Amino acid sequence: MRLFIAFFTFAISLGTLAQDTYPAKTVRVIAPAGPGGNPDVLGRMLGARLADMFGKPFVVENVPGAGGVVAAELLAHAAPDGHVLLLGDSGNLAINPVLQPKLNYSPLRDFAFITALAALPTIMVAPASLPANSLAEFVAAAKAKPGALSYGSAGTGSIHHLTMAVFASRAGIEMLHVPYKGGSAMVTAVLAGEVQAGWSGIPNVLPHIRSGRVKAFAISTPRRSPSAPEVPTAAEQGFPGFDIATVIGLQARAGTPPGVIARLQAAVAKIVREPAFAERMTALGMELREDGTENYHRFMREDLARYAAAVKQTGVKSE
Repeated sequence: MRLFIAFFTFAISLGTLAQDTYPAKTVRVIAPAGPGGNPDVLGRMLGARLADMFGKPFVVENVPGAGGVVAAELLAHAAPDGHVLLLGDSGNLAINPVLQPKLNYSPLRDFAFITALAALPTIMVAPASLPANSLAEFVAAAKAKPGALSYGSAGTGSIHHLTMAVFASRAGIEMLHVPYKGGSAMVTAVLAGEVQAGWSGIPNVLPHIRSGRVKAFAISTPRRSPSAPEVPTAAEQGFPGFDIATVIGLQARAGTPPGVIARLQAAVAKIVREPAFAERMTALGMELREDGTENYHRFMREDLARYAAAVKQTGVKSE
């Protein structure tokens, strides 16, 4: 019994020491995207402020590949000390584990969820030349000729693919899926009229919406976005409860001392509410979702269940 108490006391001491001395070295912030992608931009904004607050560098490393799988695997094999963090999102934390059950990581087992950061809604757009001028007219056109209309996505199994698959199922329409290599390529295809629709992140399409080069039919979340308030929600147009958005958050390796997690969460909560930071997030089409570690962990369990249901409902399969 005395040995157990001594060990327990020693473990608590180590945890307290880790909290008090964190970070002891440069912190690597893994962004599962190339330079300029949302995780990269968010990571660099966040890293600069965390470095100011903690007095050690927080360096963003761009690790694109396999829909975020490569980046997630890096964290899954990192030491549980908070010196490697991941800007994971719904793709590598919820969609990939559902579509690829044999991954080398399990989010709920291998990761400690520090805090959600932001949600990234998508907007359903169509070429300006398309006769339909509203979501209802688009659905009517698709029902009139099942399978005749096509939609693009950023790749099979991407959030864009699942969003349209779920919408088509809800609307009772059949469309042809055309996957592209990334969201920018998909938007280019919509602009060119190669496909008749697609869901895209706000920054990629907002200039084209406002210039009239594409038509915006709906945003994918229950509330209109401050970045694009003119775009109605799907719920406003007869699809109540439609809510699909990528959520980016910050994760550490499972087993990281709770004190380190708490310090990071508190720092991030302060940073993302700074006016300059919040304005930049809005400009990028991001909606603040920071509401604590416990709520983020609960959200991730729900997100996995949500995408498991979506995959079952739509029959989407990985490439």
